Amino acid sequence: DVVGILCLVSVAAALDFKYHHTEELEAYLKGVHAAYPSLTHLHSIGRSVEGRDLWVLVLGRFPTHHKIGIPEFKYVANMHGDETVGREILLHLIDFLVTSYRRDPVITRLLNNTRIHIMPTMNPDGFEATEVPDCYYSRGRYNKNGEDLNRNFPDAFENNSANIQPETQAVMNWIRNETFVLSANLHGGALVASYTFDNGNSVTGSLKGYSRSPDDDVFIHLAKTYSFNHASMYKGIGCDNRQTFPEGITNGYSWYQLEGGMQDYNYVWGQCFEITLELSCCKYPPANQLEKFWRDNKVALIEYIKQVHLGVKGQVTDKNGNPIPNAIVEAKGRPHVCPYQTNDQGEYFLLLLPGTYVINATVPGFKSMLATVEIPDNTGNFSALKHDFSFSEVSVRSRAASCPKLPLYQELERASAAVKPTLHILALMTVMLVIFK
Repeated sequence: DVVGILCLVSVAAALDFKYHHTEELEAYLKGVHAAYPSLTHLHSIGRSVEGRDLWVLVLGRFPTHHKIGIPEFKYVANMHGDETVGREILLHLIDFLVTSYRRDPVITRLLNNTRIHIMPTMNPDGFEATEVPDCYYSRGRYNKNGEDLNRNFPDAFENNSANIQPETQAVMNWIRNETFVLSANLHGGALVASYTFDNGNSVTGSLKGYSRSPDDDVFIHLAKTYSFNHASMYKGIGCDNRQTFPEGITNGYSWYQLEGGMQDYNYVWGQCFEITLELSCCKYPPANQLEKFWRDNKVALIEYIKQVHLGVKGQVTDKNGNPIPNAIVEAKGRPHVCPYQTNDQGEYFLLLLPGTYVINATVPGFKSMLATVEIPDNTGNFSALKHDFSFSEVSVRSRAASCPKLPLYQELERASAAVKPTLHILALMTVMLVIFK
């Protein structure tokens, strides 16, 4: 039915620059999926307190499921219900991706080699509760239970006493069920790309006012990728005279400390590098500014997705060629407090800047395998360097090295404080210097 198809295409194309409330947002996503059924997959990962669906549109050549070698990427917006720019620009990003596929060679390659998950709103209740749009603070920031969702995740540094909300739990389950490699969450109220860690202690250098992760160089690169491809973020001009951000980026802790943040949770427990993008000085700007916000962010949104192809990826298999899940694969000198492990298909993805690295693959109970790899910048080729590991003596499925749910860096700090100044502390200091160099 050609007329029906044309109607669907026009539904998908008719996205104007205005704020889309729950019904319109759902109708738009369903229209896009109906018009591009082989390129998109629409599903709800859970419900808000008031029962609104938390929609995710997945785009890619294989939208319904993970394919070996194809990394998973996500954007999440509107976690604070009154910070609205991200919600709308993600709808325009969807529109741009589906209409450019098979027309624009770069977007076509991007979608053929990446599975992109887009969640326009994580806090639909807060958005609907914001009755008077305002540049500053409103009650709509919180979910229906009055909880700040970006203080609601388990924290790697201290016990987070907040009750986990349905929206937070849905995102945690989603992270557990996918092999996300790279992510960003979109906020408003400033103009800066902020990166992990948001919380910290002496082990991560918080005494010096900066909380450094073992992958600090990669995070700085990711934040700069966004800010330098944005129309003005890279200039580092804050929203008022008090705040300036050199090159448009900041370490989260250096800006202000927060506990229970989503980006730290992604990195520590989800094996996913996430940064927080503050996209507008005004949290809920007039709708007539949305087109400019889309233009300012369009290139940065695309260039950032390409970074999911940084570094090295591969599979860990046994002597029969079967995948080994839960094998630990990490770059030497970059140990994660929660070891990064292979997924059910035995796959690993490590984001690393170009350079020479020693990759250590460990199947618990067996000897480690080391491989020296020379990593080029492959983001333009839409594929990280591939390096597989085969354990010839193993023919077992390895068990997951359990990652405690307790604050992990707390234990590290305690250990460093408890040890008397002997060889132990020297060894620990050496390890820390290697990690945080």
